[in-house]
Amino acid sequence: MERLPPNHTSLAGGVPAAQPGTIFVLSVAGGVSVDAGPHRTILFGRNRPEVHVCIGEDDPRVSRRHGSISHRGGQWYVAVTGRLPVRFPRQRALFAGEDPIPLAAGYTPLFVQGSSGREHLLEVYVVGDSGTRPVPRPREATHPPRVWRLSPAEKLALIVVGQRYLLHDLHPLPLSWRQAADQLAELQPTEGWTAKRVEHLVSNVRSRLSRDGVPGLTREEVGEPVGNVLNDNLFRELLLSTTLVPADVDVLED
Repeated sequence: MERLPPNHTSLAGGVPAAQPGTIFVLSVAGGVSVDAGPHRTILFGRNRPEVHVCIGEDDPRVSRRHGSISHRGGQWYVAVTGRLPVRFPRQRALFAGEDPIPLAAGYTPLFVQGSSGREHLLEVYVVGDSGTRPVPRPREATHPPRVWRLSPAEKLALIVVGQRYLLHDLHPLPLSWRQAADQLAELQPTEGWTAKRVEHLVSNVRSRLSRDGVPGLTREEVGEPVGNVLNDNLFRELLLSTTLVPADVDVLED
Protein backbone atom coordinates (compact mmCIF):
# COMPACT_ATOMS: atom_id res chain seq x y z
CA MET A 1 0.00 0.00 0.00
CA GLU A 2 1.55 3.27 -1.13
CA ARG A 3 0.70 6.50 0.67
CA LEU A 4 -0.42 9.58 -1.26
CA PRO A 5 0.48 12.79 0.61
CA PRO A 6 -1.96 15.55 1.62
CA ASN A 7 -2.58 18.08 -1.17
CA HIS A 8 -1.81 15.41 -3.77
CA THR A 9 -3.22 16.44 -7.14
CA SER A 10 -6.88 15.60 -7.63
CA LEU A 11 -7.41 12.17 -9.13
CA ALA A 12 -9.82 13.74 -11.61
CA GLY A 13 -6.84 15.47 -13.18
CA GLY A 14 -4.60 12.44 -13.54
CA VAL A 15 -3.03 9.53 -11.66
CA PRO A 16 0.47 8.03 -11.69
CA ALA A 17 1.28 5.13 -14.01
CA ALA A 18 0.04 1.84 -12.53
CA GLN A 19 -0.94 -1.74 -13.36
CA PRO A 20 -4.53 -2.54 -14.39
CA GLY A 21 -6.77 -2.95 -11.37
CA THR A 22 -4.71 -0.65 -9.15
CA ILE A 23 -6.92 1.64 -7.08
CA PHE A 24 -6.18 5.18 -5.92
CA VAL A 25 -8.23 6.60 -3.03
CA LEU A 26 -7.75 10.24 -2.02
CA SER A 27 -9.22 12.82 0.36
CA VAL A 28 -7.99 16.29 1.35
CA ALA A 29 -5.99 14.59 4.14
CA GLY A 30 -4.07 12.31 1.75
CA GLY A 31 -4.68 8.85 0.37
CA VAL A 32 -3.33 5.51 -0.77
CA SER A 33 -2.80 3.43 -3.89
CA VAL A 34 -3.22 -0.35 -3.71
CA ASP A 35 -2.57 -3.05 -6.32
CA ALA A 36 -5.42 -5.40 -7.13
CA GLY A 37 -5.38 -8.69 -5.24
CA PRO A 38 -7.45 -10.91 -2.96
CA HIS A 39 -8.13 -9.76 0.60
CA ARG A 40 -7.00 -6.18 -0.12
CA THR A 41 -9.09 -3.68 1.88
CA ILE A 42 -8.91 0.10 2.29
CA LEU A 43 -10.65 1.60 5.32
CA PHE A 44 -11.88 5.21 5.32
CA GLY A 45 -13.36 7.34 8.09
CA ARG A 46 -12.76 10.07 10.66
CA ASN A 47 -10.32 8.31 13.03
CA ARG A 48 -6.96 8.76 11.32
CA PRO A 49 -5.05 6.09 13.34
CA GLU A 50 -7.60 3.37 12.50
CA VAL A 51 -8.13 3.99 8.78
CA HIS A 52 -6.05 4.12 5.63
CA VAL A 53 -7.73 7.25 4.24
CA CYS A 54 -8.96 9.91 6.66
CA ILE A 55 -12.08 11.82 5.66
CA GLY A 56 -13.96 14.47 7.68
CA GLU A 57 -11.41 14.35 10.49
CA ASP A 58 -12.93 17.38 12.27
CA ASP A 59 -16.57 16.46 11.63
CA PRO A 60 -18.31 14.24 14.23
CA ARG A 61 -21.12 13.44 11.78
CA VAL A 62 -18.62 11.22 9.92
CA SER A 63 -18.12 7.83 11.59
CA ARG A 64 -14.70 6.82 12.90
CA ARG A 65 -14.71 3.90 10.46
CA HIS A 66 -17.19 4.99 7.87
CA GLY A 67 -16.62 2.37 5.20
CA SER A 68 -14.28 0.20 3.22
CA ILE A 69 -13.20 -0.57 -0.33
CA SER A 70 -12.31 -4.25 -0.80
CA HIS A 71 -11.08 -6.34 -3.71
CA ARG A 72 -12.71 -9.66 -4.49
CA GLY A 73 -13.56 -11.61 -7.60
CA GLY A 74 -11.44 -9.31 -9.73
CA GLN A 75 -13.29 -6.13 -8.75
CA TRP A 76 -13.26 -3.41 -6.09
CA TYR A 77 -16.39 -2.97 -3.93
CA VAL A 78 -17.51 -0.12 -1.64
CA ALA A 79 -19.22 -1.02 1.65
CA VAL A 80 -20.56 1.32 4.36
CA THR A 81 -20.34 0.71 8.10
CA GLY A 82 -20.96 4.26 9.32
CA ARG A 83 -24.20 5.87 10.44
CA LEU A 84 -24.57 8.04 7.34
CA PRO A 85 -24.80 6.76 3.77
CA VAL A 86 -22.16 7.31 1.10
CA ARG A 87 -23.51 9.09 -1.98
CA PHE A 88 -22.42 7.98 -5.45
CA PRO A 89 -22.90 9.96 -8.69
CA ARG A 90 -26.52 10.38 -9.89
CA GLN A 91 -27.70 10.66 -6.27
CA ARG A 92 -27.41 6.93 -5.55
CA ALA A 93 -26.84 6.32 -1.83
CA LEU A 94 -25.30 3.28 -0.14
CA PHE A 95 -26.29 2.61 3.50
CA ALA A 96 -24.73 0.44 6.19
CA GLY A 97 -25.90 -3.16 5.93
CA GLU A 98 -26.62 -2.98 2.19
CA ASP A 99 -24.76 -5.10 -0.34
CA PRO A 100 -21.48 -3.50 -1.43
CA ILE A 101 -21.48 -1.62 -4.75
CA PRO A 102 -18.84 -2.50 -7.38
CA LEU A 103 -16.61 0.26 -8.74
CA ALA A 104 -16.25 0.66 -12.49
CA ALA A 105 -12.88 1.38 -14.04
CA GLY A 106 -12.05 5.07 -14.08
CA TYR A 107 -12.94 7.93 -11.77
CA THR A 108 -15.71 7.82 -9.14
CA PRO A 109 -16.38 10.60 -6.59
CA LEU A 110 -17.95 9.52 -3.30
CA PHE A 111 -19.56 11.94 -0.84
CA VAL A 112 -20.35 11.82 2.88
CA GLN A 113 -22.78 14.44 4.20
CA GLY A 114 -21.32 16.17 7.25
CA SER A 115 -22.30 18.86 9.74
CA SER A 116 -23.77 22.23 8.74
CA GLY A 117 -24.22 21.33 5.10
CA ARG A 118 -20.63 20.16 4.58
CA GLU A 119 -19.92 17.39 2.07
CA HIS A 120 -16.72 15.39 2.35
CA LEU A 121 -15.26 14.09 -0.92
CA LEU A 122 -13.50 10.77 -1.37
CA GLU A 123 -11.98 10.46 -4.84
CA VAL A 124 -11.50 6.96 -6.25
CA TYR A 125 -9.74 5.92 -9.45
CA VAL A 126 -9.50 2.32 -10.68
CA VAL A 127 -7.00 1.70 -13.47
CA GLY A 128 -8.72 -0.13 -16.35
CA ASP A 129 -7.56 -3.23 -18.22
CA SER A 130 -5.82 -1.16 -20.87
CA GLY A 131 -3.69 0.54 -18.24
CA THR A 132 -4.51 3.90 -19.77
CA ARG A 133 -5.00 6.85 -17.46
CA PRO A 134 -6.21 10.46 -17.77
CA VAL A 135 -3.55 13.03 -18.48
CA PRO A 136 -3.59 16.75 -17.62
CA ARG A 137 -4.79 18.94 -20.51
CA PRO A 138 -4.37 22.51 -19.26
CA ARG A 139 -4.05 24.03 -22.74
CA GLU A 140 -6.80 22.09 -24.48
CA ALA A 141 -9.91 24.03 -25.42
CA THR A 142 -12.85 23.59 -23.04
CA HIS A 143 -15.44 21.17 -24.39
CA PRO A 144 -18.88 22.82 -24.38
CA PRO A 145 -21.86 20.92 -22.96
CA ARG A 146 -24.39 19.38 -25.31
CA VAL A 147 -27.11 22.02 -25.63
CA TRP A 148 -30.44 20.51 -26.68
CA ARG A 149 -32.31 22.05 -29.58
CA LEU A 150 -35.71 23.52 -28.71
CA SER A 151 -38.29 25.27 -30.83
CA PRO A 152 -39.24 28.79 -29.66
CA ALA A 153 -42.58 27.50 -28.32
CA GLU A 154 -40.91 24.59 -26.51
CA LYS A 155 -38.34 26.85 -24.90
CA LEU A 156 -40.91 29.39 -23.73
CA ALA A 157 -43.16 26.67 -22.30
CA LEU A 158 -40.22 25.08 -20.48
CA ILE A 159 -39.09 28.43 -19.06
CA VAL A 160 -42.55 29.01 -17.63
CA VAL A 161 -43.08 25.47 -16.32
CA GLY A 162 -39.57 25.33 -14.86
CA GLN A 163 -39.16 28.90 -13.65
CA ARG A 164 -38.67 27.83 -10.02
CA TYR A 165 -35.58 25.88 -11.10
CA LEU A 166 -34.23 28.90 -12.93
CA LEU A 167 -34.91 31.12 -9.91
CA HIS A 168 -32.84 28.81 -7.66
CA ASP A 169 -35.68 27.77 -5.35
CA LEU A 170 -34.31 25.56 -2.62
CA HIS A 171 -36.84 22.80 -3.37
CA PRO A 172 -38.11 23.61 -6.87
CA LEU A 173 -41.19 22.03 -8.42
CA PRO A 174 -42.56 22.46 -11.94
CA LEU A 175 -45.66 24.59 -12.38
CA SER A 176 -48.85 22.67 -13.19
CA TRP A 177 -49.94 22.64 -16.81
CA ARG A 178 -52.84 24.94 -15.93
CA GLN A 179 -50.65 27.43 -14.04
CA ALA A 180 -48.19 27.49 -16.94
CA ALA A 181 -50.93 27.89 -19.56
CA ASP A 182 -52.45 30.83 -17.69
CA GLN A 183 -49.10 32.60 -17.48
CA LEU A 184 -48.27 31.86 -21.12
CA ALA A 185 -51.66 33.24 -22.17
CA GLU A 186 -50.79 36.48 -20.40
CA LEU A 187 -47.44 36.64 -22.21
CA GLN A 188 -48.88 35.68 -25.62
CA PRO A 189 -52.64 36.28 -25.64
CA THR A 190 -53.08 35.36 -29.31
CA GLU A 191 -51.10 32.09 -29.36
CA GLY A 192 -53.81 29.78 -28.06
CA TRP A 193 -52.03 28.48 -24.99
CA THR A 194 -53.86 25.69 -23.15
CA ALA A 195 -52.87 23.21 -20.46
CA LYS A 196 -52.96 20.40 -23.05
CA ARG A 197 -50.65 22.27 -25.41
CA VAL A 198 -48.12 22.90 -22.63
CA GLU A 199 -48.23 19.26 -21.56
CA HIS A 200 -47.79 18.11 -25.17
CA LEU A 201 -44.76 20.35 -25.77
CA VAL A 202 -42.97 19.34 -22.57
CA SER A 203 -43.74 15.64 -23.11
CA ASN A 204 -42.31 15.82 -26.63
CA VAL A 205 -39.06 17.32 -25.34
CA ARG A 206 -38.84 14.68 -22.63
CA SER A 207 -39.36 11.86 -25.16
CA ARG A 208 -36.79 13.32 -27.56
CA LEU A 209 -34.11 13.60 -24.88
CA SER A 210 -34.90 10.09 -23.62
CA ARG A 211 -34.36 8.68 -27.12
CA ASP A 212 -31.01 10.46 -27.19
CA GLY A 213 -29.89 8.72 -24.02
CA VAL A 214 -30.87 10.99 -21.12
CA PRO A 215 -31.92 8.70 -18.23
CA GLY A 216 -34.89 9.05 -15.91
CA LEU A 217 -37.37 10.55 -18.37
CA THR A 218 -39.82 7.66 -18.85
CA ARG A 219 -42.36 5.96 -16.59
CA GLU A 220 -40.71 2.60 -17.22
CA GLU A 221 -37.43 3.88 -15.77
CA VAL A 222 -38.72 5.57 -12.62
CA GLY A 223 -41.72 3.34 -11.81
CA GLU A 224 -44.99 4.27 -10.15
CA PRO A 225 -46.08 6.58 -8.63
CA VAL A 226 -44.42 9.01 -11.03
CA GLY A 227 -45.45 12.32 -9.48
CA ASN A 228 -43.15 15.13 -10.62
CA VAL A 229 -40.08 12.90 -11.04
CA LEU A 230 -40.03 12.90 -14.85
CA ASN A 231 -40.23 16.67 -15.18
CA ASP A 232 -37.84 17.16 -12.25
CA ASN A 233 -35.26 15.01 -14.06
CA LEU A 234 -35.96 16.88 -17.30
CA PHE A 235 -35.31 20.31 -15.80
CA ARG A 236 -32.15 19.16 -14.06
CA GLU A 237 -30.82 17.93 -17.42
CA LEU A 238 -31.81 21.17 -19.17
CA LEU A 239 -29.97 23.23 -16.55
CA LEU A 240 -26.87 21.01 -16.37
CA SER A 241 -26.57 21.13 -20.17
CA THR A 242 -27.14 24.92 -20.12
CA THR A 243 -30.06 24.46 -22.52
CA LEU A 244 -31.90 26.64 -20.02
CA VAL A 245 -30.06 29.20 -17.90
CA PRO A 246 -31.25 31.54 -15.11
CA ALA A 247 -31.18 34.57 -17.41
CA ASP A 248 -33.98 32.96 -19.45
CA VAL A 249 -36.54 34.02 -16.84
CA ASP A 250 -36.04 37.60 -18.05
CA VAL A 251 -38.56 36.78 -20.76
CA LEU A 252 -41.23 36.57 -18.03
CA GLU A 253 -40.42 40.12 -16.96
CA ASP A 254 -40.64 41.33 -20.56
